[in-house]
Amino acid sequence: MRYLTTLAFSAFLSIVSYAQMRMPSAMVQTLDGRKVDARTFSNNGKPIIVNFWATWCAPCKRELSTIADKYDQWQKETGVKLIAVSIDDARSMARVKPYVDGQDWDYEVYLDPNGDLKRALNVNNVPHTFLLNGKGEVVYQHNNYEPGDENELYRKVQELVGRK
Repeated sequence: MRYLTTLAFSAFLSIVSYAQMRMPSAMVQTLDGRKVDARTFSNNGKPIIVNFWATWCAPCKRELSTIADKYDQWQKETGVKLIAVSIDDARSMARVKPYVDGQDWDYEVYLDPNGDLKRALNVNNVPHTFLLNGKGEVVYQHNNYEPGDENELYRKVQELVGRK
């Protein structure tokens, strides 16, 4: 019984800390090399999806491409913004811009070559997706990708804007 109580308390603490998690202050860079503090990511009080991905990650690219097919509609209905953060390191980050330029992605794309933002958010594998509410608080996250995961993500976005 004591184990269950400890387990329940641990679960409660993780829910409390999860609800209070915000985008940390960590420097990332734009595709043209400009430095940006991730804490300044904003969308005028509307939801933001932050997706960590890499050029070498097939599920990451599938997820972002699948969302791209629906993104215009998502934006029209909810105002959501998607920010794609590449975790490609110094050896492979030169591949990011050519890859993104070849895609039909209408996302803001940033580079996290030193892994500062990745570490600050405890991202261990990609794809890893965070949903932030209009106050910048993390309200949902998932990692890995299976076809259909984007539908669950969008349901969460709709809930945030009161559409579901």
